[in-house]
Amino acid sequence: MHGVPVSGGIAIGRAHLLSRAGLEVAHYMVPKNQVAAEVARFERALATVRRELEELRAQIPPNTPQEFGAFLNLHLMILNDATLSRTPRDVIATERCNAEWALKVQTDALLEQFNEIEDGYLRERKADVIQVAERVMKTLLGQPGYAPAADSGENLILVAHDLSPADVIQFKQHQFASFITDLGGTTSHTAIVARSLNIPSIVALHHARQLIVENDLLIVDGTLGVVVVDPDPRTLEEYKQRQRQWELERKKLKRLRDTHAVTLDHVEVELQANIELPEDVSQARQNGAAGIGLFRTEFLFLNRDDSPGEDEQFEAYRKVVRGMNGLPVTIRTYDLGADKQVNTVGDAAIASALGLRAIRLSLNEPDMFLIQLRAILRASHYGKTRILIPMLMSAPEINQTLSHIAQAKRDLEARRVPYDNAIEIGSMIEIPAAALAPHTFIRKLDFLSIGTNDLIQYTLAIDRTDDTVSHLYDPLHPAVLRLIAQVIKTANSAGKPIAVCGEMAGDPQLTRLLLGFGLRQFSMHPARLLEVKQQILKSDLRELGPRAKKMLRAEDPAKLRSLLSKLNA
Repeated sequence: MHGVPVSGGIAIGRAHLLSRAGLEVAHYMVPKNQVAAEVARFERALATVRRELEELRAQIPPNTPQEFGAFLNLHLMILNDATLSRTPRDVIATERCNAEWALKVQTDALLEQFNEIEDGYLRERKADVIQVAERVMKTLLGQPGYAPAADSGENLILVAHDLSPADVIQFKQHQFASFITDLGGTTSHTAIVARSLNIPSIVALHHARQLIVENDLLIVDGTLGVVVVDPDPRTLEEYKQRQRQWELERKKLKRLRDTHAVTLDHVEVELQANIELPEDVSQARQNGAAGIGLFRTEFLFLNRDDSPGEDEQFEAYRKVVRGMNGLPVTIRTYDLGADKQVNTVGDAAIASALGLRAIRLSLNEPDMFLIQLRAILRASHYGKTRILIPMLMSAPEINQTLSHIAQAKRDLEARRVPYDNAIEIGSMIEIPAAALAPHTFIRKLDFLSIGTNDLIQYTLAIDRTDDTVSHLYDPLHPAVLRLIAQVIKTANSAGKPIAVCGEMAGDPQLTRLLLGFGLRQFSMHPARLLEVKQQILKSDLRELGPRAKKMLRAEDPAKLRSLLSKLNA
Protein backbone atom coordinates (compact mmCIF):
# COMPACT_ATOMS: atom_id res chain seq x y z
CA MET A 1 0.00 0.00 0.00
CA HIS A 2 1.16 3.51 -0.77
CA GLY A 3 0.42 6.63 1.27
CA VAL A 4 1.92 9.96 2.27
CA PRO A 5 5.13 9.56 4.31
CA VAL A 6 5.24 11.94 7.28
CA SER A 7 8.03 10.56 9.47
CA GLY A 8 10.99 8.55 8.21
CA GLY A 9 12.46 5.23 9.27
CA ILE A 10 11.40 1.58 9.13
CA ALA A 11 9.09 -0.22 11.56
CA ILE A 12 8.32 -3.95 11.59
CA GLY A 13 5.57 -5.30 13.82
CA ARG A 14 2.10 -6.72 14.28
CA ALA A 15 -1.00 -4.74 13.33
CA HIS A 16 -3.26 -3.45 16.08
CA LEU A 17 -6.52 -2.13 14.64
CA LEU A 18 -8.17 0.86 16.26
CA SER A 19 -11.95 0.61 16.28
CA ARG A 20 -14.05 3.69 15.63
CA ALA A 21 -17.64 4.69 16.19
CA GLY A 22 -19.43 5.18 12.93
CA LEU A 23 -21.81 8.09 12.54
CA GLU A 24 -24.40 5.82 10.90
CA VAL A 25 -26.90 5.44 13.73
CA ALA A 26 -30.54 4.55 14.17
CA HIS A 27 -33.23 7.24 14.03
CA TYR A 28 -36.28 6.90 16.28
CA MET A 29 -38.91 9.17 17.78
CA VAL A 30 -38.89 10.02 21.46
CA PRO A 31 -42.23 10.33 23.32
CA LYS A 32 -43.02 13.92 24.25
CA ASN A 33 -42.81 13.20 27.97
CA GLN A 34 -39.26 11.76 27.53
CA VAL A 35 -37.72 14.61 25.49
CA ALA A 36 -36.27 16.30 28.59
CA ALA A 37 -34.69 13.01 29.66
CA GLU A 38 -33.18 12.55 26.17
CA VAL A 39 -31.68 16.05 26.30
CA ALA A 40 -30.28 15.24 29.73
CA ARG A 41 -28.74 12.00 28.33
CA PHE A 42 -27.01 14.03 25.63
CA GLU A 43 -25.73 16.53 28.20
CA ARG A 44 -24.37 13.69 30.38
CA ALA A 45 -22.47 12.33 27.37
CA LEU A 46 -20.96 15.77 26.73
CA ALA A 47 -19.96 16.07 30.38
CA THR A 48 -18.39 12.60 30.34
CA VAL A 49 -16.30 13.35 27.24
CA ARG A 50 -15.33 16.76 28.62
CA ARG A 51 -14.14 15.12 31.84
CA GLU A 52 -12.19 12.47 29.88
CA LEU A 53 -10.40 15.10 27.80
CA GLU A 54 -9.59 17.23 30.84
CA GLU A 55 -8.25 14.19 32.69
CA LEU A 56 -6.11 13.26 29.70
CA ARG A 57 -4.77 16.81 29.55
CA ALA A 58 -3.87 16.63 33.27
CA GLN A 59 -2.12 13.28 32.76
CA ILE A 60 0.16 14.36 29.90
CA PRO A 61 3.69 13.27 30.89
CA PRO A 62 6.27 16.08 31.30
CA ASN A 63 8.38 14.82 28.36
CA THR A 64 5.42 14.75 25.95
CA PRO A 65 5.68 17.12 22.95
CA GLN A 66 3.76 20.38 23.42
CA GLU A 67 1.51 19.57 20.47
CA PHE A 68 -0.47 17.04 22.55
CA GLY A 69 -1.77 19.66 24.96
CA ALA A 70 -2.58 22.07 22.16
CA PHE A 71 -4.59 19.43 20.29
CA LEU A 72 -6.55 18.46 23.40
CA ASN A 73 -7.36 22.14 23.98
CA LEU A 74 -8.65 22.33 20.41
CA HIS A 75 -10.90 19.30 20.94
CA LEU A 76 -12.26 20.80 24.16
CA MET A 77 -13.00 24.02 22.27
CA ILE A 78 -14.91 22.05 19.61
CA LEU A 79 -16.78 20.11 22.30
CA ASN A 80 -17.79 23.31 24.11
CA ASP A 81 -18.78 25.18 20.94
CA ALA A 82 -22.51 25.81 20.66
CA THR A 83 -22.68 24.32 17.15
CA LEU A 84 -21.84 20.90 18.54
CA SER A 85 -23.03 21.08 22.14
CA ARG A 86 -26.18 23.24 22.00
CA THR A 87 -27.69 22.74 18.54
CA PRO A 88 -28.25 18.95 18.94
CA ARG A 89 -30.26 19.69 22.09
CA ASP A 90 -32.52 21.97 20.03
CA VAL A 91 -32.86 19.23 17.39
CA ILE A 92 -33.89 16.70 20.07
CA ALA A 93 -36.50 19.12 21.41
CA THR A 94 -37.98 20.25 18.08
CA GLU A 95 -37.85 16.93 16.19
CA ARG A 96 -38.35 14.66 19.24
CA CYS A 97 -35.58 12.38 17.99
CA ASN A 98 -32.94 10.35 19.82
CA ALA A 99 -29.69 12.07 20.88
CA GLU A 100 -27.50 9.97 18.57
CA TRP A 101 -29.49 11.07 15.53
CA ALA A 102 -29.45 14.72 16.58
CA LEU A 103 -25.66 14.57 16.97
CA LYS A 104 -25.29 12.90 13.57
CA VAL A 105 -27.50 15.50 11.83
CA GLN A 106 -25.55 18.41 13.30
CA THR A 107 -22.16 16.81 12.64
CA ASP A 108 -23.07 16.16 8.99
CA ALA A 109 -24.11 19.81 8.63
CA LEU A 110 -20.79 20.97 10.11
CA LEU A 111 -18.79 18.71 7.80
CA GLU A 112 -20.60 20.12 4.77
CA GLN A 113 -19.46 23.58 5.82
CA PHE A 114 -15.86 22.36 6.13
CA ASN A 115 -16.00 20.81 2.65
CA GLU A 116 -16.73 24.26 1.20
CA ILE A 117 -13.60 25.84 2.74
CA GLU A 118 -10.97 26.47 0.07
CA ASP A 119 -7.91 26.52 2.35
CA GLY A 120 -6.49 22.98 2.58
CA TYR A 121 -5.20 23.30 6.14
CA LEU A 122 -8.51 24.55 7.50
CA ARG A 123 -10.45 21.97 5.48
CA GLU A 124 -8.34 19.26 7.11
CA ARG A 125 -9.55 20.41 10.55
CA LYS A 126 -12.89 18.71 9.87
CA ALA A 127 -11.13 15.56 11.08
CA ASP A 128 -11.10 17.12 14.55
CA VAL A 129 -14.86 17.64 14.45
CA ILE A 130 -15.34 13.97 13.46
CA GLN A 131 -13.05 12.79 16.26
CA VAL A 132 -14.91 14.79 18.91
CA ALA A 133 -18.34 13.74 17.57
CA GLU A 134 -17.29 10.07 17.51
CA ARG A 135 -16.15 10.29 21.12
CA VAL A 136 -19.54 11.66 22.19
CA MET A 137 -21.30 9.07 20.01
CA LYS A 138 -19.44 6.18 21.65
CA THR A 139 -20.46 7.49 25.06
CA LEU A 140 -24.12 7.76 23.98
CA LEU A 141 -24.03 4.22 22.60
CA GLY A 142 -22.50 2.90 25.82
CA GLN A 143 -19.46 1.52 24.03
CA PRO A 144 -16.24 1.12 26.06
CA GLY A 145 -13.22 3.24 25.27
CA TYR A 146 -10.52 1.99 22.96
CA ALA A 147 -8.84 -1.03 24.50
CA PRO A 148 -5.11 -1.30 23.77
CA ALA A 149 -3.79 -4.71 22.87
CA ALA A 150 -2.11 -6.68 25.62
CA ASP A 151 1.65 -6.24 25.81
CA SER A 152 2.93 -9.26 23.90
CA GLY A 153 6.53 -8.13 23.78
CA GLU A 154 6.28 -7.58 20.01
CA ASN A 155 6.37 -4.24 18.24
CA LEU A 156 2.85 -3.04 17.55
CA ILE A 157 1.83 -0.86 14.61
CA LEU A 158 -1.34 1.11 15.17
CA VAL A 159 -3.70 0.95 12.18
CA ALA A 160 -6.55 3.47 12.25
CA HIS A 161 -8.98 5.23 9.99
CA ASP A 162 -7.83 8.38 11.78
CA LEU A 163 -6.28 9.25 15.13
CA SER A 164 -7.20 11.95 17.61
CA PRO A 165 -4.70 13.49 20.05
CA ALA A 166 -6.65 11.89 22.91
CA ASP A 167 -6.21 8.44 21.30
CA VAL A 168 -2.48 8.96 21.01
CA ILE A 169 -2.10 10.06 24.62
CA GLN A 170 -4.03 7.01 25.80
CA PHE A 171 -1.72 4.76 23.78
CA LYS A 172 1.52 6.58 24.56
CA GLN A 173 2.56 4.22 27.35
CA HIS A 174 2.33 1.26 24.93
CA GLN A 175 5.18 2.62 22.81
CA PHE A 176 3.78 1.85 19.37
CA ALA A 177 6.48 1.38 16.77
CA SER A 178 4.47 3.21 14.09
CA PHE A 179 1.17 4.86 13.18
CA ILE A 180 -0.59 4.37 9.85
CA THR A 181 -3.95 5.92 8.98
CA ASP A 182 -6.44 6.08 6.12
CA LEU A 183 -6.93 9.83 6.48
CA GLY A 184 -4.60 12.77 7.01
CA GLY A 185 -2.04 14.84 5.21
CA THR A 186 1.35 16.34 5.94
CA THR A 187 -0.26 18.94 8.23
CA SER A 188 -2.68 16.58 10.00
CA HIS A 189 -2.40 16.02 13.73
CA THR A 190 -1.28 12.44 13.19
CA ALA A 191 1.60 13.66 11.04
CA ILE A 192 2.65 16.31 13.55
CA VAL A 193 2.49 13.84 16.45
CA ALA A 194 4.47 11.21 14.52
CA ARG A 195 7.22 13.70 13.71
CA SER A 196 7.38 14.91 17.31
CA LEU A 197 7.65 11.29 18.55
CA ASN A 198 10.18 10.52 15.77
CA ILE A 199 8.56 7.22 14.73
CA PRO A 200 7.98 5.94 11.16
CA SER A 201 4.48 6.90 10.05
CA ILE A 202 2.31 7.08 6.94
CA VAL A 203 -1.07 8.77 6.39
CA ALA A 204 -3.60 8.93 3.54
CA LEU A 205 -3.51 5.15 2.89
CA HIS A 206 -7.29 5.31 2.25
CA HIS A 207 -8.20 1.62 2.81
CA ALA A 208 -5.60 0.27 5.23
CA ARG A 209 -8.08 -0.04 8.12
CA GLN A 210 -10.39 -2.17 5.96
CA LEU A 211 -7.79 -4.39 4.32
CA ILE A 212 -5.42 -5.08 7.21
CA VAL A 213 -6.40 -7.76 9.71
CA GLU A 214 -5.59 -7.72 13.43
CA ASN A 215 -2.13 -9.22 14.10
CA ASP A 216 -1.04 -9.07 10.44
CA LEU A 217 2.74 -8.71 10.13
CA LEU A 218 3.49 -5.25 8.71
CA ILE A 219 6.49 -3.38 7.38
CA VAL A 220 6.16 0.41 7.46
CA ASP A 221 8.67 2.33 5.35
CA GLY A 222 8.14 5.88 6.59
CA THR A 223 10.67 7.27 4.15
CA LEU A 224 9.07 5.95 0.95
CA GLY A 225 5.47 5.89 2.22
CA VAL A 226 5.05 2.14 1.67
CA VAL A 227 3.28 -0.46 3.85
CA VAL A 228 3.98 -4.14 3.16
CA VAL A 229 1.38 -6.56 4.55
CA ASP A 230 2.40 -10.18 5.36
CA PRO A 231 5.81 -9.94 3.64
CA ASP A 232 7.49 -13.05 2.31
CA PRO A 233 10.68 -14.18 4.16
CA ARG A 234 13.04 -12.61 1.64
CA THR A 235 11.34 -9.19 1.79
CA LEU A 236 11.17 -9.35 5.58
CA GLU A 237 14.89 -10.11 5.89
CA GLU A 238 15.76 -7.32 3.45
CA TYR A 239 13.78 -4.79 5.50
CA LYS A 240 15.24 -6.05 8.78
CA GLN A 241 18.68 -5.40 7.35
CA ARG A 242 17.61 -1.93 6.21
CA GLN A 243 16.12 -1.27 9.65
CA ARG A 244 19.38 -2.27 11.37
CA GLN A 245 21.29 -0.01 9.00
CA TRP A 246 18.90 2.88 9.69
CA GLU A 247 19.28 2.48 13.47
CA LEU A 248 23.06 2.23 13.15
CA GLU A 249 23.13 5.44 11.13
CA ARG A 250 21.01 7.20 13.78
CA LYS A 251 23.49 6.16 16.49
CA LYS A 252 26.44 7.36 14.40
CA LEU A 253 24.74 10.70 13.83
CA LYS A 254 24.50 11.34 17.57
CA ARG A 255 28.32 11.35 17.72
CA LEU A 256 28.35 14.42 15.45
CA ARG A 257 26.53 16.59 18.00
CA ASP A 258 29.63 18.53 19.11
CA THR A 259 31.45 18.37 15.76
CA HIS A 260 31.75 21.68 13.90
CA ALA A 261 29.99 21.75 10.52
CA VAL A 262 33.06 22.20 8.29
CA THR A 263 33.48 21.04 4.69
CA LEU A 264 36.41 18.95 3.46
CA ASP A 265 38.01 22.15 2.12
CA HIS A 266 37.71 23.81 5.56
CA VAL A 267 34.71 26.11 5.01
CA GLU A 268 32.52 26.57 8.10
CA VAL A 269 28.75 26.27 7.73
CA GLU A 270 26.31 27.46 10.37
CA LEU A 271 23.47 25.10 11.28
CA GLN A 272 20.63 26.58 13.30
CA ALA A 273 17.25 25.28 14.43
CA ASN A 274 13.63 26.20 13.71
CA ILE A 275 11.42 26.16 16.81
CA GLU A 276 7.75 26.83 17.56
CA LEU A 277 7.65 27.01 21.37
CA PRO A 278 10.21 27.84 24.10
CA GLU A 279 10.24 24.19 25.16
CA ASP A 280 11.77 23.26 21.78
CA VAL A 281 15.08 24.85 22.82
CA SER A 282 16.17 21.67 24.63
CA GLN A 283 15.91 19.59 21.43
CA ALA A 284 17.83 22.25 19.51
CA ARG A 285 20.64 22.17 22.09
CA GLN A 286 20.65 18.35 22.19
CA ASN A 287 21.26 18.25 18.44
CA GLY A 288 24.06 20.81 18.51
CA ALA A 289 22.28 23.82 16.97
CA ALA A 290 24.50 26.88 16.58
CA GLY A 291 21.53 29.11 17.31
CA ILE A 292 17.84 29.56 16.58
CA GLY A 293 17.41 30.58 12.97
CA LEU A 294 13.61 30.79 13.11
CA PHE A 295 11.34 31.10 16.15
CA ARG A 296 7.79 30.84 14.76
CA THR A 297 6.06 33.06 17.31
CA GLU A 298 2.56 32.60 15.87
CA PHE A 299 2.27 29.33 17.81
CA LEU A 300 2.04 31.41 21.00
CA PHE A 301 -1.20 32.88 19.61
CA LEU A 302 -2.97 29.66 18.58
CA ASN A 303 -5.59 27.56 20.41
CA ARG A 304 -6.63 30.36 22.76
CA ASP A 305 -9.44 32.91 23.01
CA ASP A 306 -7.19 35.86 23.83
CA SER A 307 -3.99 37.31 22.46
CA PRO A 308 -0.82 37.00 24.60
CA GLY A 309 0.10 40.30 26.20
CA GLU A 310 3.47 42.01 26.14
CA ASP A 311 4.67 40.47 29.42
CA GLU A 312 3.63 36.95 28.44
CA GLN A 313 5.38 37.22 25.08
CA PHE A 314 8.46 38.78 26.69
CA GLU A 315 8.76 35.88 29.14
CA ALA A 316 8.53 33.35 26.27
CA TYR A 317 11.13 35.16 24.16
CA ARG A 318 13.48 35.70 27.11
CA LYS A 319 13.22 32.00 27.99
CA VAL A 320 14.45 31.09 24.49
CA VAL A 321 17.23 33.70 24.50
CA ARG A 322 18.48 32.57 27.90
CA GLY A 323 18.09 28.92 26.96
CA MET A 324 20.46 29.35 24.01
CA ASN A 325 23.10 30.72 26.40
CA GLY A 326 24.62 33.43 24.18
CA LEU A 327 23.95 31.78 20.81
CA PRO A 328 21.96 33.91 18.34
CA VAL A 329 18.15 33.74 18.38
CA THR A 330 16.15 34.95 15.37
CA ILE A 331 12.55 35.72 16.34
CA ARG A 332 10.07 35.99 13.48
CA THR A 333 7.09 38.23 14.05
CA TYR A 334 3.83 36.33 13.88
CA ASP A 335 2.88 34.81 10.53
CA LEU A 336 -0.83 34.63 11.32
CA GLY A 337 -3.65 34.39 8.80
CA ALA A 338 -3.97 31.75 6.04
CA ASP A 339 -3.48 28.36 7.75
CA LYS A 340 -2.98 29.81 11.23
CA GLN A 341 -6.07 31.61 12.49
CA VAL A 342 -6.67 33.35 15.80
CA ASN A 343 -9.85 34.58 17.45
CA THR A 344 -8.50 37.97 18.51
CA VAL A 345 -8.08 39.99 15.34
CA GLY A 346 -11.70 40.50 14.38
CA ASP A 347 -12.40 40.06 10.69
CA ALA A 348 -8.80 40.73 9.70
CA ALA A 349 -7.64 37.14 9.40
CA ILE A 350 -8.72 35.74 6.05
CA ALA A 351 -8.29 32.03 5.26
CA SER A 352 -6.12 32.55 2.23
CA ALA A 353 -2.42 32.15 1.59
CA LEU A 354 -2.70 35.26 -0.62
CA GLY A 355 -4.77 37.31 1.81
CA LEU A 356 -4.22 39.45 4.87
CA ARG A 357 -1.49 37.49 6.62
CA ALA A 358 1.99 37.86 8.14
CA ILE A 359 3.37 41.42 7.90
CA ARG A 360 0.21 42.57 6.08
CA LEU A 361 -1.85 41.57 9.10
CA SER A 362 0.72 43.10 11.49
CA LEU A 363 0.61 46.45 9.72
CA ASN A 364 -3.17 46.27 9.66
CA GLU A 365 -3.22 45.66 13.43
CA PRO A 366 -0.53 48.11 14.66
CA ASP A 367 -1.37 47.86 18.38
CA MET A 368 -1.00 44.08 18.33
CA PHE A 369 2.21 44.41 16.28
CA LEU A 370 3.75 46.98 18.65
CA ILE A 371 3.05 44.73 21.64
CA GLN A 372 5.06 41.96 20.01
CA LEU A 373 7.88 44.25 18.91
CA ARG A 374 8.28 45.66 22.42
CA ALA A 375 8.34 42.13 23.87
CA ILE A 376 11.07 41.04 21.41
CA LEU A 377 13.11 44.18 22.06
CA ARG A 378 12.90 43.62 25.82
CA ALA A 379 14.15 40.04 25.37
CA SER A 380 17.12 41.32 23.32
CA HIS A 381 18.61 42.71 26.55
CA TYR A 382 19.29 39.11 27.66
CA GLY A 383 21.24 37.78 24.68
CA LYS A 384 21.93 38.07 20.96
CA THR A 385 18.52 38.52 19.36
CA ARG A 386 17.39 39.35 15.82
CA ILE A 387 13.96 40.28 14.42
CA LEU A 388 12.77 38.54 11.25
CA ILE A 389 9.80 39.93 9.30
CA PRO A 390 7.70 37.50 7.21
CA MET A 391 6.27 38.08 3.73
CA LEU A 392 7.74 41.51 3.01
CA MET A 393 7.22 42.47 -0.60
CA SER A 394 8.30 46.06 -1.27
CA ALA A 395 10.14 49.15 -0.04
CA PRO A 396 6.98 50.83 1.39
CA GLU A 397 6.30 47.75 3.55
CA ILE A 398 9.91 47.74 4.74
CA ASN A 399 9.70 51.44 5.62
CA GLN A 400 6.44 50.98 7.51
CA THR A 401 7.90 48.05 9.43
CA LEU A 402 11.05 49.95 10.39
CA SER A 403 8.87 52.85 11.51
CA HIS A 404 6.91 50.55 13.83
CA ILE A 405 10.16 49.14 15.26
CA ALA A 406 11.39 52.68 15.90
CA GLN A 407 8.11 53.48 17.67
CA ALA A 408 8.46 50.35 19.84
CA LYS A 409 11.97 51.48 20.80
CA ARG A 410 10.68 54.93 21.77
CA ASP A 411 7.95 53.34 23.89
CA LEU A 412 10.54 51.32 25.83
CA GLU A 413 12.84 54.32 26.24
CA ALA A 414 9.95 56.33 27.69
CA ARG A 415 9.43 53.53 30.21
CA ARG A 416 13.22 53.27 30.84
CA VAL A 417 13.18 49.58 29.80
CA PRO A 418 16.56 48.27 28.51
CA TYR A 419 16.94 46.67 25.08
CA ASP A 420 19.59 46.14 22.41
CA ASN A 421 19.45 49.29 20.32
CA ALA A 422 21.67 47.64 17.67
CA ILE A 423 19.31 44.68 17.21
CA GLU A 424 19.45 43.37 13.64
CA ILE A 425 16.34 43.41 11.44
CA GLY A 426 15.89 40.91 8.61
CA SER A 427 13.35 39.81 6.04
CA MET A 428 11.96 36.51 4.86
CA ILE A 429 12.33 36.11 1.11
CA GLU A 430 9.27 34.02 0.28
CA ILE A 431 7.40 35.99 -2.37
CA PRO A 432 8.68 35.79 -5.98
CA ALA A 433 8.56 39.60 -6.19
CA ALA A 434 11.06 39.82 -3.31
CA ALA A 435 13.26 37.08 -4.80
CA LEU A 436 13.36 38.84 -8.18
CA ALA A 437 14.25 42.23 -6.68
CA PRO A 438 16.36 41.57 -3.57
CA HIS A 439 18.47 44.76 -3.79
CA THR A 440 15.93 46.85 -1.86
CA PHE A 441 15.96 44.33 0.99
CA ILE A 442 19.77 44.17 0.96
CA ARG A 443 20.01 47.98 1.16
CA LYS A 444 17.52 48.53 3.97
CA LEU A 445 17.91 45.43 6.18
CA ASP A 446 20.64 43.56 8.05
CA PHE A 447 20.07 39.99 6.89
CA LEU A 448 17.83 37.78 4.72
CA SER A 449 16.28 34.35 5.18
CA ILE A 450 14.71 32.40 2.31
CA GLY A 451 11.42 30.71 3.23
CA THR A 452 11.37 27.98 0.61
CA ASN A 453 7.97 26.56 1.61
CA ASP A 454 6.02 29.63 0.57
CA LEU A 455 8.43 30.60 -2.20
CA ILE A 456 7.78 27.27 -3.94
CA GLN A 457 4.05 27.52 -3.29
CA TYR A 458 3.76 31.00 -4.76
CA THR A 459 6.15 30.38 -7.66
CA LEU A 460 4.34 27.22 -8.79
CA ALA A 461 0.79 28.35 -7.82
CA ILE A 462 0.30 25.23 -5.68
CA ASP A 463 -1.35 25.01 -2.27
CA ARG A 464 1.17 22.86 -0.40
CA THR A 465 -1.49 21.71 2.10
CA ASP A 466 -3.79 20.29 -0.62
CA ASP A 467 -2.98 16.62 -1.24
CA THR A 468 -4.77 16.70 -4.61
CA VAL A 469 -1.95 18.84 -6.05
CA SER A 470 0.85 18.01 -3.59
CA HIS A 471 2.60 15.91 -6.24
CA LEU A 472 3.18 19.14 -8.20
CA TYR A 473 5.00 20.78 -5.28
CA ASP A 474 8.58 20.48 -6.56
CA PRO A 475 11.65 22.06 -4.90
CA LEU A 476 13.66 21.02 -7.96
CA HIS A 477 11.57 22.98 -10.46
CA PRO A 478 14.04 24.99 -12.58
CA ALA A 479 12.30 28.28 -11.78
CA VAL A 480 12.52 27.62 -8.03
CA LEU A 481 16.21 26.69 -8.18
CA ARG A 482 17.08 29.78 -10.21
CA LEU A 483 15.25 32.09 -7.82
CA ILE A 484 17.00 30.62 -4.79
CA ALA A 485 20.44 30.59 -6.43
CA GLN A 486 20.06 34.18 -7.61
CA VAL A 487 19.04 35.51 -4.18
CA ILE A 488 21.95 33.72 -2.49
CA LYS A 489 24.43 35.00 -5.10
CA THR A 490 23.15 38.59 -4.84
CA ALA A 491 23.30 38.59 -1.04
CA ASN A 492 26.78 37.07 -0.97
CA SER A 493 28.04 39.64 -3.49
CA ALA A 494 26.74 42.42 -1.25
CA GLY A 495 28.21 40.84 1.87
CA LYS A 496 24.75 40.45 3.39
CA PRO A 497 24.13 37.38 5.63
CA ILE A 498 21.59 34.99 4.12
CA ALA A 499 20.04 31.74 5.33
CA VAL A 500 17.48 29.22 4.15
CA CYS A 501 14.91 28.34 6.83
CA GLY A 502 12.30 26.39 4.83
CA GLU A 503 11.98 22.62 4.46
CA MET A 504 14.70 22.56 1.79
CA ALA A 505 17.28 23.47 4.45
CA GLY A 506 16.48 20.29 6.38
CA ASP A 507 16.53 17.92 3.39
CA PRO A 508 19.91 16.10 3.31
CA GLN A 509 19.39 15.36 -0.38
CA LEU A 510 19.49 19.11 -1.11
CA THR A 511 22.32 20.10 1.26
CA ARG A 512 25.11 19.87 -1.31
CA LEU A 513 23.05 21.67 -3.93
CA LEU A 514 22.47 24.63 -1.58
CA LEU A 515 26.15 24.62 -0.64
CA GLY A 516 26.98 24.75 -4.34
CA PHE A 517 24.71 27.80 -4.67
CA GLY A 518 26.84 29.52 -2.02
CA LEU A 519 24.65 29.03 1.06
CA ARG A 520 26.56 29.01 4.35
CA GLN A 521 23.71 29.21 6.88
CA PHE A 522 20.91 26.64 7.21
CA SER A 523 18.01 26.60 9.67
CA MET A 524 15.80 23.53 10.09
CA HIS A 525 13.79 21.30 12.43
CA PRO A 526 16.18 20.18 15.23
CA ALA A 527 15.72 16.51 14.31
CA ARG A 528 17.30 17.19 10.89
CA LEU A 529 20.45 18.96 12.10
CA LEU A 530 22.75 15.95 12.38
CA GLU A 531 21.79 14.47 9.00
CA VAL A 532 22.53 17.76 7.27
CA LYS A 533 25.78 18.15 9.22
CA GLN A 534 26.87 14.70 8.03
CA GLN A 535 26.40 15.81 4.41
CA ILE A 536 28.43 18.97 5.02
CA LEU A 537 31.31 17.05 6.57
CA LYS A 538 31.57 14.90 3.43
CA SER A 539 31.37 17.79 0.94
CA ASP A 540 34.08 19.64 -1.00
CA LEU A 541 32.89 23.05 -2.18
CA ARG A 542 35.47 23.18 -4.96
CA GLU A 543 33.57 20.36 -6.68
CA LEU A 544 30.04 21.44 -5.77
CA GLY A 545 30.02 24.93 -7.34
CA PRO A 546 30.45 23.86 -11.00
CA ARG A 547 27.99 20.96 -10.59
CA ALA A 548 25.36 23.22 -9.03
CA LYS A 549 25.71 25.67 -11.93
CA LYS A 550 25.20 22.79 -14.35
CA MET A 551 21.93 21.96 -12.61
CA LEU A 552 20.77 25.56 -13.05
CA ARG A 553 21.11 25.16 -16.81
CA ALA A 554 18.99 21.99 -16.89
CA GLU A 555 15.32 22.16 -17.92
CA ASP A 556 14.12 18.56 -17.83
CA PRO A 557 12.95 17.27 -14.38
CA ALA A 558 14.41 13.80 -15.01
CA LYS A 559 17.75 15.34 -15.97
CA LEU A 560 17.72 17.49 -12.81
CA ARG A 561 17.15 14.48 -10.60
CA SER A 562 19.90 12.56 -12.36
CA LEU A 563 22.31 15.45 -11.79
CA LEU A 564 21.26 15.67 -8.14
CA SER A 565 21.98 11.95 -7.68
CA LYS A 566 25.46 12.45 -9.12
CA LEU A 567 25.97 15.47 -6.86
CA ASN A 568 25.16 13.34 -3.82
CA ALA A 569 27.05 10.23 -4.95
